[in-house]
Amino acid sequence: ELALKSLGNEGLFLFSSLDTNNDLYLSPEEFKPIAEKLTGVAPISEFEEEETPDPSGETLSIVAKFQPLVMETMTKSKDGFLGISHVALSGLRNWTAPAAPMSVMLARQFKAFLPPKNKLDLGEPWWIIPSELNIFTGYLSNNRFYPPPPKGKEIIIHRLLSMFHPRPFVKTRFAPQGAVACIQAISTFYYTIAFRIHAEFQLNEPPDFPFWFSPGQFTGHIILSKDSSHVREFKLFVPNNRSLNVDMEWLYGASESSNMEVDIGYLPQMELESTGPSIPSVIHDENGNVIDSRDPSGEPIQFVFEEITWQQKIPWEEAAQKLEVAMYPFKKVSYLPFTQAFERAKAEKKLVHSILLWGALDDHKPLSASLPTPGSGRTLRETVLESSPILALLNESFISSWSLVKELEELQTNRENEFYSKLADLHLEKYNFPVEMIICLPNGTVVHHINANYFLDITSMKPEDVESSIFSFSTNFEDPSTATYLQFLKEGLQRAKPHMQT
Repeated sequence: ELALKSLGNEGLFLFSSLDTNNDLYLSPEEFKPIAEKLTGVAPISEFEEEETPDPSGETLSIVAKFQPLVMETMTKSKDGFLGISHVALSGLRNWTAPAAPMSVMLARQFKAFLPPKNKLDLGEPWWIIPSELNIFTGYLSNNRFYPPPPKGKEIIIHRLLSMFHPRPFVKTRFAPQGAVACIQAISTFYYTIAFRIHAEFQLNEPPDFPFWFSPGQFTGHIILSKDSSHVREFKLFVPNNRSLNVDMEWLYGASESSNMEVDIGYLPQMELESTGPSIPSVIHDENGNVIDSRDPSGEPIQFVFEEITWQQKIPWEEAAQKLEVAMYPFKKVSYLPFTQAFERAKAEKKLVHSILLWGALDDHKPLSASLPTPGSGRTLRETVLESSPILALLNESFISSWSLVKELEELQTNRENEFYSKLADLHLEKYNFPVEMIICLPNGTVVHHINANYFLDITSMKPEDVESSIFSFSTNFEDPSTATYLQFLKEGLQRAKPHMQT
């Protein structure tokens, strides 16, 4: 109360965003972002002091490519951003180019991507940055402007993402956080490492309120030597193959409980790529003498690199799937694209288990976490969809799929394929915001459906308070949400029986 009296709402809000341990005292480390802002000088980090280039070390040149978010893809654009202050979106509108279009890094900094000694099999995932959040720990504060100083393996990822924007958070507010990787290919001296990173950016600074920009994921690969002295190739990007790939949230007041707006949109391009293999920062001749990096005519010396012969490798799609399952255990069940799911269901004579969402199911986004029901999609994927009984029944009796509402709306208007248009139509008829779980026949007929908010409401009630006609709780499972979802799937199978037998 004394702090509020001294600083006022806005002042206390800024103070709290810096006071990371909530002890009402700003340590020098906590005050550092403001010092850097006021002086314009950022001290050299401990990591950079340790990593002074060694004369024989190699450097890697990386370029950033960035096309800003397409504002028209935001839901709020449909009414001309009515009621949204220009200030709230200023950080987003002003971000039109990468913060650093090019950067030169030490090859050895990429050793963070090397596998631990017990993870040397193809496709076996390990965590570069472990996820520290789950459904029980909740999520990190929205009321922050400046990222905490990165440590250990976070440093290289923080530095890479800083090429896009000066305020990347390498640990997201919501689970699953972190970065996961696996070996995609092995040669005598090299690995190809596939990776997936969940990170987000803070686009606003005081006196404005926080604006969080959360791409669905960053993915990519690196080809590097087993001793990390040489990087042959590096690429990191935000996938742009779906119609929406970024979640945005912004606060409207000076407290954690303030109103928050949420929206989704499409980012056409956000990628980093090496311009070529890493090269020595200093060149020696055969006698060990330092020589000029340019030939007598002034042209840079051209390096010739040996061709890598891969002894073992797996396709990119397989590596990406392994990383996805590591981040999301619910993906042990294959979730097919919408139309493909119905074709497979018809061929295998199975039902379609479909999840229709406003935002994606397999991106790290909170999925309506700021809306009336906390994180409907997130709660689903971190509880019932990961549980063993559900995974077993889905694998045995269903073909699963998830879709964005926007994608089905586009499919609905596609007159080139009337069947697909009808499938989308039948789904959208049953949809209620934010997430609808649907069970249907291979021809698209819906036999059962339940809204995620309603599902979460009834599973949070005591069994005796739930109308027996809705769902009956099974005593075989301690977790009511698993029991209820299992009942939902079984009822769907029961209702479909007369149709599947004909």
